[in-house]
Amino acid sequence: MERENLPLDRQVRQEILFARERVYRFGQPTPLEKIVLPGGPEIWVKREDLSAVKSYKWRGACNRMAVLSTDEASCGVVTASAGNHAQGVALAARALGIHARVYMPRSTPRVKQTAVRQHGDKWVEIRLAGDSYDEAVHSARADEAESGATYVHAYDDLRVMAGQGTLADEIVLSGHGPFDAAFLQIGGGGMAAGVSTWLKTYWPAIQVIGVEGIGQASMKAALTAGHPVALDQVDLFCDGTAVRKAGDWPFRILRDTLDRIDTVTNAEVSHAIRVLWESLRCVSEPSGALGLAAVLQQREALAGKKVLVVVSGSNVDFLQLGLIARSQGASSQASRTLRVRIPERPGTMLHLLDTGFAGVDIIDFQYGKTDEAEAWPVFTLATDDPSVLAAVPEKLDAAGFLWEEVTGAVDVDFRAIPLRGDLLSHPAFLRLDFYERPGALHDFLASRVAGKANLCYFNYRQSGERIGRALIGLDFATAEEREVMLASIPGHGEGYRLCEPVDEGTRRRLVGR
Repeated sequence: MERENLPLDRQVRQEILFARERVYRFGQPTPLEKIVLPGGPEIWVKREDLSAVKSYKWRGACNRMAVLSTDEASCGVVTASAGNHAQGVALAARALGIHARVYMPRSTPRVKQTAVRQHGDKWVEIRLAGDSYDEAVHSARADEAESGATYVHAYDDLRVMAGQGTLADEIVLSGHGPFDAAFLQIGGGGMAAGVSTWLKTYWPAIQVIGVEGIGQASMKAALTAGHPVALDQVDLFCDGTAVRKAGDWPFRILRDTLDRIDTVTNAEVSHAIRVLWESLRCVSEPSGALGLAAVLQQREALAGKKVLVVVSGSNVDFLQLGLIARSQGASSQASRTLRVRIPERPGTMLHLLDTGFAGVDIIDFQYGKTDEAEAWPVFTLATDDPSVLAAVPEKLDAAGFLWEEVTGAVDVDFRAIPLRGDLLSHPAFLRLDFYERPGALHDFLASRVAGKANLCYFNYRQSGERIGRALIGLDFATAEEREVMLASIPGHGEGYRLCEPVDEGTRRRLVGR
């Protein structure tokens, strides 16, 4: 029987067998490592981030390009990619001596652009086109029509899917199976299609769950509609899976092999990235942590199970790592952000700390004086015990404080801290480092500020270091009181250290005069 006349699932399995012989000319198998979470499932992680191009994409690109005819190779290849597939094409182009033009969105992280050039050398040319993967595809397809080059699709191609399916072959051969469930991230669906087919072949009872970002769930939309449909917009946080429309080939396979599709938030992905770092010292790109994010989302329900996830890549821009690390989702603690009303008079901030926030950590504090009578400071609170956090509103109510939930508020996230300089008499601003321990802020306010000055500004965010950096504004009744106070504050004290003085230019910019 001719290969193309076989049922689709048999075509995929046959192509994976052929891919076994081809892909290992270009790269080596990747390891499978275990994470054991207390009270959770046994998690096995396929480390595709340790491949030659730091993602699984080399498998599909190399398998597809290895079967180009002499005439096709002479015309070169063209592709579109958010970054990882491009590296696979570049790796194959250099190894096979085939010229490749790679179209990438203008927003592609520099680390991915640099890696493509390193892997492809003189055999690859990068062309930045558009602001999204789909716009890059449009430009690459126009090149294909004009030049006659072969288009190497990132996911919607039988041999690309089969090449990516070889990672599942390595999982089966590892001897660590069978698994109760596999959580596979989906962008266009190529990897999930190849891997799910192979896993279901050897372990028919395995549950295969597709995982997508909640703002880029193109395969979920396709399964709902009964055919691939284009999303109106796509969230780009997980840029490696930011695909507006699922692939036709992957859709035809995944509608039969997937048990369901789960969606996860960007905050859940950030938390999964942290878990990978703390457990395996693995630095995953956001799309690479989608599968683990879904497992952690269902941690209790999966307790005692043996599950599989794939870290599909680690090509993350260094600057993005900083944003991920500072996000609330990356925290190992439960957190929430509250805005609390207190009277604008001495001692009320200490009263709030003593009554409403006992037993929780303040990891972010934003406040600027905007009213003579009342203040609305914003606190982000965190704790290892979610029940303690849940009890905070009740404590605030009992103490007579009005409050509102502002978790995720735009002005809080962007640290838009208002301050009315016309309400201040003789302000001074201090640059302080607080040692990250319970009570450090309270101790400073109690010992150095209470009865001597009014707090008019506070900008603090936990940095992950052993110290937290803060800019504090104090207002005094007279210039003399200000000078006496500033002269009396030691450079080091219980729980804090005083940094360089805030210069006059900074003070004027803060108060607007």
